[in-house]
Parts: sequence; C-alpha cells; structure tokens
Amino acid sequence: MSRTIIWYSDGAASTVAGMLTLKNNPSAIPVYTATNSEHTDNVRYRKEVEDKLFHKKVLVLQSKKYKDIWDVFEKTGWLVGPNGARCTTELKKKLRQKFQRVDDVHVFGYTADSRDAKRALKFKRNNFELIVKFPLIDRGLTKSDCLEIVRQQGIEIPEMYKLGYPNNNCIGCVKAGQRYWARIRRTHPDVFERMSKVERKLNVAINKKEIDGERIKVFLDELPEEIDITEPEQSVSCGLFCGQYLDEE
Repeated sequence: MSRTIIWYSDGAASTVAGMLTLKNNPSAIPVYTATNSEHTDNVRYRKEVEDKLFHKKVLVLQSKKYKDIWDVFEKTGWLVGPNGARCTTELKKKLRQKFQRVDDVHVFGYTADSRDAKRALKFKRNNFELIVKFPLIDRGLTKSDCLEIVRQQGIEIPEMYKLGYPNNNCIGCVKAGQRYWARIRRTHPDVFERMSKVERKLNVAINKKEIDGERIKVFLDELPEEIDITEPEQSVSCGLFCGQYLDEE
C-alpha cells in the first residue's frame, strides 16, 4: 500500500499542509529532516503541532554523516553555488531520497504566493517521477494565510518569524541575501561572526554585487552597516530540489 508522506519543516506552511492532509488521511506520515541548526524554539513549536494539530508524532530523520550545517561546511568545503546549497542536499534531500518509496505520495507546503508557486512547478518538473501534492496551492493559501491559521489554532508561531524572518530556516542560511545577513548580525551576532570566519577560511562569499557587469564577492565582514533591515526579506527556499549532489556517497 502506498504511503502519503508530509514533508514537514517546522514552518507555518508545512504545518497547515500537514493539518489539511491529516484531516482527510489520518494515516499520512509527517516527516521532518533535522539539520540541528534551527532555533531552539522549534522544539516547543513542533510539540504543540503534534499535540494540537497532527495528533501524532512527527518522524525525525537525521544524517548519520553530518551533525549540522557547520559540519557540512567544514567537511565538504562548500557553502553555496550555482548548484544550490550543500547543506540542503546532505541534510534534507539525501534523507528524503533514502526514505521514500516509488509509490509514495509526497505532500509539500508550497504556498500560493507567486514565488513559491513557481518553485512548486519547478520541483514537479525536475522530479517528474514523484507523485506530489500541493494542498496550499490547491486552496489558494498564502504564507500569511498559514501564519494566521496557526495562530487561530492556539499555537504560538516560531521565534524566527517574530524576529522578522519570512522563513523558519536554519539560523544563518547560506542562500539568503545581504538584508537577511544584516538582520542576523543584529539578532544572532555569534552566528554572523562564525559564518564570517567560515567564508574567509574557504574564500567563498555568500553574497555578491555587480560592478560594470562583473559579479564581485561581498564577504560578511565587509557588509555595510547601513543596510536597511526594516524592509521585508525575500522568502528563502530550503526545499528538497536545492543542489545536484544526488550521486555522491
């Protein structure tokens, strides 16, 4: 018998996608791929989701090779590039691929926001062999809708949202831009300092700027102090199609 797998991430969108799926299919399995680099408040949030919405435990998958994103950076010497982020590949995608079966139905929390909807189409196109469902897009639910639904269910939203981040990703996402990192510098200066040192050690800059048509590195320790962090940031995807390291051991 085929399984329905809810790919849960401690974010509002995957929470609502899981809630909607489990109402119609109580046997569906919520699965979380742990990076061990998220905000500690996520433990509290996930427990509330399990108790109040899912009424079952979330199955946690974890890499046996890497303990967190920093371990990935250290052992692979890779942050981010044209093929995506190595941390996502090692700590999320490979775990999903080992866990999944050919006939599984995969539920993802992509929202109806235009940027996210495009990601869903890209994922479906690049993973044509998978049976996928996007319940939020089907219902026209946006990320804002999902946050409000979570609140209405009596669950306090995760701390990263309260700090002004549009996603509840790892603290210190290598796919994020300068405004995100300027905010990290304020809210998590220890993470900012640690990533600054990793950049210099690997001689890789997460951010770039364009001068006369040429892309120039901007290291975190060179990030201007005057960057405006009052403006909303772009959503950063930590989806399961980031990276191209599918054949590596």
